[in-house]
Formats: sequence, C-alpha cells, structure tokens
Amino acid sequence: MADAIRGYAVKAPGAKLERYDYDPGPLAVDDVEIAVQYCGICHSDLNMINNDWGMSTFPVIPGHEVVGKIVAVGGKVTSLKIGQTVGLGWFSSSCRACQPCLSGDQNLCQTAGMTIVNRHGGFADRVRCQAMWAIPLPEGLDGSKAGPLFCAGLTVFNPLVQCDVRPTDRVGVIGIGGLGHIALQFLRAWGCEVVAFTSSDSKRDEALKLGAHRTLNSKDDAQLTAAQGTFDFILNTVNVNLNWDLYMNCLSTRGRLHTVGAITEPVRISAIPIIFSQRSFSGTPLGSPATAAKMLDFAVRHQIAPVVETFPLTEVNRAMQHLESGQARYRIVLENDLG
Repeated sequence: MADAIRGYAVKAPGAKLERYDYDPGPLAVDDVEIAVQYCGICHSDLNMINNDWGMSTFPVIPGHEVVGKIVAVGGKVTSLKIGQTVGLGWFSSSCRACQPCLSGDQNLCQTAGMTIVNRHGGFADRVRCQAMWAIPLPEGLDGSKAGPLFCAGLTVFNPLVQCDVRPTDRVGVIGIGGLGHIALQFLRAWGCEVVAFTSSDSKRDEALKLGAHRTLNSKDDAQLTAAQGTFDFILNTVNVNLNWDLYMNCLSTRGRLHTVGAITEPVRISAIPIIFSQRSFSGTPLGSPATAAKMLDFAVRHQIAPVVETFPLTEVNRAMQHLESGQARYRIVLENDLG
C-alpha cells in the first residue's frame, strides 16, 4: 500500500491507540486530501474511543481539529488548490441538496458526514473531506495553535452569530476549560461584559487574563442568587448536569441560557420562570463553513488563539492520558512527526 494513510487507531472500546495504516481508495471527485501538520485533541475523541455515544465503528482513527496542506484534489474541486493550508473540524461532508444546506446551514444537514464517525480522522499523516469543509487559514493565523478553533472555537463562536448576541449584552460563561477559555476571548472582543462562572477559585486569575471582567464561583449558591436577573445570555460549556433553575433565574427578561456542552442526562428546568420572564433554553452544534471562515477572520483581527500544549503524534497515548487527567491547559495539539 504505497499510498496508505498512516495513523493511530483504537481497535476496541477503551483500548490504547496503536499504529494503523489503511488504504483510502480513490479520491472522490468533490473531496480533497490534507497532509496533516497538526491535530488538536478534543474530549469528543475520548468519547469516540470509549464508544460513549454508541456510534463508534472500530478500528477508528480519532482527530477532528486538523490543520494541514492540500496534497490532492478531486476532479470537480475548483475552490481549493494543492499547497493551500486549511483546517478541518467535526463535519467533513454534507448533502448540499436539503433545505438546511441550500440555506447555508450545512452544519444542520441531517445526513452530514462527521470526520471520525464511520471514517478515519486526523490522528494520521493524511485525512480526507469534502472540499467545502476544508476551510483556508487566513494569513496571520498560527497553524500550530489553530486546530482547536475548528471544534472548540467554532462551537463557542457559532452561538454568538445564531443567537444574535450583542456588544451591549452581559454574558456569563459556565466552565473555563477547553471551550470556555476560547469563549471568554471571543466575547470580550465581541464587546460584551463577560463574567466567568467557575467552580475553581484557582482559575479566577486565568479567567480575568483570558477576557472575563469578573468571576462568580459556580459552587456558591449565594453568589448565583445575588446575580439573579442580571444576564442577557449565559453560555454553558460543560457536559454535566447543573442547577439549571438557579442559572435560569440569573437571566434578565428575555434572557437565554444556551448550552454547547453535550449533557447526556435529561435537563430539568421549571417552566414558570421561563414563561413569566420570557426566557429560553437552547443549544447549537458547530457552525457552517461560512461561519467557520468568519470565526477565523475574527480571531486574526483580534489576535485570539487557544492556549495549547503540544505533543508529538507518536506520543498520542501520553497526550490522551494528559487529557483524561484533567490537567490540560487548555487544549492539546498533536504535531505530526511520522515523517
């Protein structure tokens, strides 16, 4: 297999990643092939490794925060050229014919392909995707740090666009981790008054440096009670159940509590506070290709970048252990050293 793609795969739920090569077959006419330079690690990669969502097919090569160069283009691809530096996130294809796709909401396509679901991702020397989902990196963006923008970054940027968050809004961010630390930077640059909800006083100084104007201790019900009725928008970035009514009561009239944290348990919220103050609870997935491009331009304009730790791809298991330990500050990026 002279043209085999070399990567690291898990062959059973919860197993260690090990070297795995595969033949990708002919390149589809509307696809591109990317030589991976960097690939971020997301908690979703760990979910897929453990089959937490019941949709993993083994072996699977994780990795959906890719930065690399185009090395091959399909016969019908005219939007990208060999040698361009691009990024690839969670989505890797869409049907381009359904109502969401035709409306520019390709991320809501019900048959969208996901980079590490039923296909192999970016913990490898090369990866493929539909050309539409390979987003060119604008000049001035550091490729070694850009990978997490294509998942974590887009996840927290998309709500600003979809929910019409305004520069005059007071916005709270729940969780100062892989997603939250980027959300603080985006919201500060967006012009909002930004408040970080964190369960760790040790993260207070970090949150302020990242863009928060102030912090609230999310474990202190008294602090949350004192903040009732003061937020226009609260963005939840954690994937655990919370005291939802307490956060809902922190919203002002017509305020919105919005989650991008993939909570697997049912969310229980009292209806009365929602009805009488016309509040809402909502969620969004990652954004469309157009929103991704807009996010990258915004990041360059305001010099926003994820805080990353870098590991060689060949040490991917050590990097995954670092992620699982909860010690990552704040995203991990793998650098391809397969040669």
